[in-house]
Amino acid sequence: MEVQKADNKKTLYNYQQEDLRKIFEHINKLPEGTNILYQLPTGGGKTVIFSEITRRYIKQTGKKVMVLTHRIELSKQTSKMLRGFGVSNKIINSDVKELYDQDDYMCFVAMVETLNNRLQEEKVAINNIGLVIIDEAHYNSFRKLFKYFDDSTILGVTATPLSSNIKLPMKDHYKHLIVGESIKSLIQKDFLSKAKLYNYDVSLKTLKLGIHGDYTVKSSDEFYGNHSMLGKLLSAYEEIAKGTKTLIFNNGINTSLYVYETFKKAGYNVRHLDNKNNATERRDILDWFAKTPDAILTSVSILTTGFDEPTVESIILNRATRSLTLYFQMIGRGSRVLPNKKEFNVIDLGNNIARFGPWDAPVDWQEIFHFPDFYLENIKNDEDIERDFVYEMPEELKAKFSKSDKITFDIKEEYKKVFAQGRKSKEVLELSIEQHAQICVENSEDVFDARILAKELKEEIAYRVKQYSYCIMNNTKNYKEWLEEDYERKLRSSISKKFAAMM
Repeated sequence: MEVQKADNKKTLYNYQQEDLRKIFEHINKLPEGTNILYQLPTGGGKTVIFSEITRRYIKQTGKKVMVLTHRIELSKQTSKMLRGFGVSNKIINSDVKELYDQDDYMCFVAMVETLNNRLQEEKVAINNIGLVIIDEAHYNSFRKLFKYFDDSTILGVTATPLSSNIKLPMKDHYKHLIVGESIKSLIQKDFLSKAKLYNYDVSLKTLKLGIHGDYTVKSSDEFYGNHSMLGKLLSAYEEIAKGTKTLIFNNGINTSLYVYETFKKAGYNVRHLDNKNNATERRDILDWFAKTPDAILTSVSILTTGFDEPTVESIILNRATRSLTLYFQMIGRGSRVLPNKKEFNVIDLGNNIARFGPWDAPVDWQEIFHFPDFYLENIKNDEDIERDFVYEMPEELKAKFSKSDKITFDIKEEYKKVFAQGRKSKEVLELSIEQHAQICVENSEDVFDARILAKELKEEIAYRVKQYSYCIMNNTKNYKEWLEEDYERKLRSSISKKFAAMM
């Protein structure tokens, strides 16, 4: 977010001023060495706020400030922003072996790993640090530095005050959480763009969870790299985001490369970026992306922090995640406001919106901060999400059944009726097969046309079988596969009988 300027001085927006007041109230009231956490959504201007905190803190106390980041790009951006606030600062990067000039600075910006190495080697001992500011504080890598700053106040800053590791809750390291403006409020005040959310129901049965509680790259690559999912991604882009500047997030490099090939083959302006690209390649790709109106950039989670391209118009989540932080970070990349951009698209191909709720829905951050284990254990699982799926026949397929008055059939409702009347549950599928056969016959010239039409109902058949298996509490993969095959065989047979009866 750009800060307003008045008389060449940086000025903060009202909500930023209010958060600043709250933060200083805590710093002044609490004993030194107390750790505070501050939450503000991506795009709310966290760097702006903590730059002003730094300037004011140094002026008021005469003590030094250390700002910690986890990526070199963030260190550079932060250092530049601090200078914009009139705070002279030094970056402690891998080139800095010792700090002979530490008395020349009141503020330092350090990469977490570099500073940890220097402090362990005892090459660097920075005196008089009163405040430590941690950017993207939800990363667990910062914890190892806390012991060096026992007497300093630590201010963690994050969009999502939830540790990625259930065993390392943030409440163990921070005593207070200050919650900033909500996403909804920032949208209403025109500080963030509004997300138009589109979710495609996806069955994630084959995805596996890794030791850190999120889906493994291997199982994601296998699922999202298959022909059917790549086709779904391409048609979702063409339906909603065609011609817009688009960021596609994947969970594996292989998937991203398949996505690149798929879009290139379809004639679109696409590039791929991952952590194997060197700094020059990365810069070239991001320059191209910034300048190209219809650019599509497919990547692997490396653009979730420290990347700011306000002209992004569409975000595609071509992956599933169980990380709330990642969910907000990915969508946040499209939320920057421009004079001609008040909205952006979010296409979800990983049931993420169903798992976490809409991006701008209210979140009780205090609850999540204080009871993270309860929150993490109650994230909706995939089976529950899929249970709520509602299959909708695509418009072009619907058109092929235009001669029928009614093409829908509610398995759950029929099951309730059959159950109430004490009839056998399998009658539900028989009624469904009968209805499918009827609409195939009504919209075909002969038995061959009808059978071809029946083949196009494969997705709906799978959906109806799944609904039926939930009703009878038998949801095993083998049983459902057998039911689908049996259903398709009986449907073909029913179609043949109907035509025979018409002869």
